[in-house]
Amino acid sequence: MTELDTGLDTGRTAATGTAGAIPGPDSLIWRYAGDWRGALTSRATLLLQVAHPVVGAGVGDHSAFLEDRWGRLTRTIESTIDFLGYRGEERGRDEAARLRELHKDIKGVDAQGRRYHALNPEAYLWVHATLLHGMIQTQRLFGRPIPPHRERVLYEEWAQLALALGITKRHIPEGPEEFRDYFGTVVRERLEFNDTVRLLIDLDHKPLPPPPKWPLPGFAWTGLAVPSTVMLRKLGVGSLPPVLRERFELPWTAGDERRFRHFARTMRMADGVMIDRLRYTPIASGAMRRAERGR
Repeated sequence: MTELDTGLDTGRTAATGTAGAIPGPDSLIWRYAGDWRGALTSRATLLLQVAHPVVGAGVGDHSAFLEDRWGRLTRTIESTIDFLGYRGEERGRDEAARLRELHKDIKGVDAQGRRYHALNPEAYLWVHATLLHGMIQTQRLFGRPIPPHRERVLYEEWAQLALALGITKRHIPEGPEEFRDYFGTVVRERLEFNDTVRLLIDLDHKPLPPPPKWPLPGFAWTGLAVPSTVMLRKLGVGSLPPVLRERFELPWTAGDERRFRHFARTMRMADGVMIDRLRYTPIASGAMRRAERGR
């Protein structure tokens, strides 16, 4: 696949600043992407991404997440912080350009003999789509559902970020309603139970190893990691569309559903008394405070 038939706008670079927009301090993306409760739906978001056949094949063939789980996680977080603009627009555009360049060489043939390229516009848009879905889903389940007028603003910011990432306008749904139709169609008709999905589901039963330079004995890490791994796995399964729970053969009982709903209800109740310092991740909170001081 050549650069021209990827469907991405590779001609506009970070230096020109002419394509789309990187989120800034006044954006809703900073608020909703910076909400730490996004971690509660992160397992579901990751499964949604790799269930796309192109994304799953690319991750399975080209990612080193098995050999370097902490490194892969850290690099993903750092990249996300950059292209969401928490470290400034220039750095955000540089990261958007770096990601396009990085994905140019991610291509091959999957286990079913289908050729794939990471800059396939459908796949590149899908990964970005899970960002918007994750922000909306997190608030719906664990915070305050985003009202329609704010969802329209959030959607426009997301669409502008899509352009900055190199996704061409013709591939982006026209608005929130069209996005919901598009998202549902991909879930029903395009996502599959591939080898990468199976691998991640298996890994989800195994806590991360101790982080580099962990100063305490291994059992101390195990005592922290095992309960959190179980909790995040259950929340991830509960956050998935039910059709995917069935497709991925993920057990989900009536008891699981009751406990999930009880946890979500408790989180929504806590939202009413949660101050901003506790609502946002340290990176997001720090970026917001710096922006406020600079005004």
